[in-house]
Amino acid sequence: MRYDRLGFPVPTEFEPDPRLDDLQPSRSTPATALETTALETRVLEPSALEPRSSRKPAGSRKRLLILGVAAAVIVPALLLPEIVPAVRQMVVGWSLEQAAEREARNDLTGAITNLGRAIRWHGDDVDLLCMRSMLRLEDRDAAGALEDASRAAALAPTAPQPLRVRALANVVLGNAAAALADAEIVVDLASPGDPEALNHRAYIRALVGRDLPEALVDIDAAIGGQREATPELLDTRGFILHLLGRTQEAIDQLNLAIDGMQQNRRQLALLAGRIDRSELSRRLRSLDHGLAVMLHHRALACEQAGLDEQSKQDFELAKKKGFDPARGIF
Repeated sequence: MRYDRLGFPVPTEFEPDPRLDDLQPSRSTPATALETTALETRVLEPSALEPRSSRKPAGSRKRLLILGVAAAVIVPALLLPEIVPAVRQMVVGWSLEQAAEREARNDLTGAITNLGRAIRWHGDDVDLLCMRSMLRLEDRDAAGALEDASRAAALAPTAPQPLRVRALANVVLGNAAAALADAEIVVDLASPGDPEALNHRAYIRALVGRDLPEALVDIDAAIGGQREATPELLDTRGFILHLLGRTQEAIDQLNLAIDGMQQNRRQLALLAGRIDRSELSRRLRSLDHGLAVMLHHRALACEQAGLDEQSKQDFELAKKKGFDPARGIF
């Protein structure tokens, strides 16, 4: 019996095509079932062998992809309004803490950098800009201090603090007229007889050496409005009296101012261990700068009175505690 090329028997009445003879197997026995299966497998496409249930329609894969992209976009969009304010508050708070620590260690550059970060995350803020302005002034960047104070004044035209700071920056820059103009606005914005506003205008007048009789009227009115004159008010009055040539009265006032400031410093030092160390250091540093200014003023008055030894001692101590007009400590 004859067999076809796949090993199946060919009926006798069927005459195969002679062209298929070359494709017949070389043996005369039928192929086994295993061989037949192997032959069939080789001619099938690989995808045809996959179980029908394991194949995923193309549409399903596209839907999964679209859902994944949507989740990546929508979920953050829903969460961001909740997350961003918390992150912003955290960054601002941390930056302010770092700024205070740097200032306490006299690292003005570091303090300014951290305040800058706080401002960027928080946005322009009157208090933050005034703080950075004062630090820039102390860091001998009077132009930067003036810029910050002006930005703060633009944000809050009726707020006195930006104008006070800007007046000091203008004094350092030698802009006497601008400094006096800001001091005038501060008084206009304040309530009648406000001691801080009057003291500020009196002191700016003294620093630029203008309108000294009017400056004395200002400071007398400021002190008259207080139950007990603060060291800062007494210092302003003593400095003006010195500039007016009333030397002994100036020394008397400055002695009272220095005694009061030293007492304030002793009281503050008692808080050691009760408040944050950086905050204590920062406040002590501020008091020392105020004391340095008072000592310098008394040195000038003593020099005017011919008290050379006392004058020399006060000049040296004032410099040691940080007196420096170029840094706004005057």
